[in-house]
Amino acid sequence: MTPDSGWLAILRQRLESRLRQAQVYVRANQYHLLARLRIWGGRLVFWGCGIVVGLAAVLFALLSDGAAERFAHAAALYPWMPFIVTPLAGAALLWATRTWFPGAQGSGIPQVIAEMKRPPSGPWRPLVSLRIAFGKIMLGVAAVGAGFSFGREGPTVQVGASLMAAAGRFMPATLRIHRQHLLVAGGAAGIAAAFNAPLAGIVFAIEELSRSVESRMSGVVITAIVLAGVIAQYFLGNDNYFGRVVVFGESSELMYTILVCAVVTGFAGGLFARMLLISVIGWHGRLARFRGAHPYWFVVFCGLLLASLGWVTGGVIWGSGFAETKSLLSGQADLPWYYGPAKFVATVVSYLTGLPGGIFAPSLSIGAGIGQDLVPLLAGQAFPTTIVVLCMVGFLAAATQAPITAFIIVMEMVDGYSLVIGLMATALIASAVSRMVSKPLYATLAEHMIRQQSPADSK
Repeated sequence: MTPDSGWLAILRQRLESRLRQAQVYVRANQYHLLARLRIWGGRLVFWGCGIVVGLAAVLFALLSDGAAERFAHAAALYPWMPFIVTPLAGAALLWATRTWFPGAQGSGIPQVIAEMKRPPSGPWRPLVSLRIAFGKIMLGVAAVGAGFSFGREGPTVQVGASLMAAAGRFMPATLRIHRQHLLVAGGAAGIAAAFNAPLAGIVFAIEELSRSVESRMSGVVITAIVLAGVIAQYFLGNDNYFGRVVVFGESSELMYTILVCAVVTGFAGGLFARMLLISVIGWHGRLARFRGAHPYWFVVFCGLLLASLGWVTGGVIWGSGFAETKSLLSGQADLPWYYGPAKFVATVVSYLTGLPGGIFAPSLSIGAGIGQDLVPLLAGQAFPTTIVVLCMVGFLAAATQAPITAFIIVMEMVDGYSLVIGLMATALIASAVSRMVSKPLYATLAEHMIRQQSPADSK
């Protein structure tokens, strides 16, 4: 017997001993190990769904941007084209929404909030599902490609919540993740991926979506949100949503600028939210009766209005407004003074149609347009880009009445960390002014949707 064979025998004996010990441990703890395996399997499904939400947001972004660019290019070549495409496409999309994708109308955020308050029993028309998610993306892209003033960020919230809710059926009960938490995680992951701002997604989950559930977010939920943001950054790059914007301003001079921007955008954003609420709840008059009796002809009418407004303004009101806002922030081009008011009107008209589409990106572009109009008034007080950024956060905070989410979204999008105090102050003041003009937009719409689900209200 050689020394080598002796060492091999000892090694074999030790390995066999370890294997027997492992087999004994597994047999003694098989139920515990199986439970742990199921928990980790559920976590992998949860995190994998976060990656899927990020991919869906990227697909939505690329399709929307491409559709908007093609429409703008075609309208520049054939100025008569919007007068045909926008009204006819609007009527067709409304028919498709009502026929095949009920529940996909509107922004998507109120739908998720309403779904989180879904009663345990009784009739309920689903507001989140894979069918709705598919329709939201396809119809949303088509609406933007037809010239309607919509964004994709709000719809991405409903898409993310739908995907995460669908993944819940594959998660073990031992993971103890309630359906409300799945909706919060999916919606917040959608915001994080849509804006390429993971921190904004977490804050949005706490401030806007978690009002009716625990505000405490577990590590597994936050990981899903971050994964969605990482996927968006992998495909769209590490640049901020609007690139890098240099913002400066002395604090003593900036306080006056902040106050003016906050009050103006607070009132304008509150009026914007009030008009959107009236269009859904409590709109009376001849035009309202016409919309109720002839919804498709009403969409044709709105499409003709948008085509006319786009023709008068040179096409700046079509789409989400991303390109126009980026040009204002970069100082590459000056838009006409009426851009902000015209975009305001175009977004309200688009919302009246009931087509799938969000208001986040249009709100930012309206705020940027207001900021451009305030630059001459505040000359010498702050740099033009500072005023534009402050008005963007002010209008978004006023329209949504979610000030923390608004200032973090804008801060991450423009890399405005040096102006964080100014952004926060503007958002808080604008939101307070908006509350004097309008009720909270998303929460009020969600309550209306819940009432519509009641059989007593449907009679």
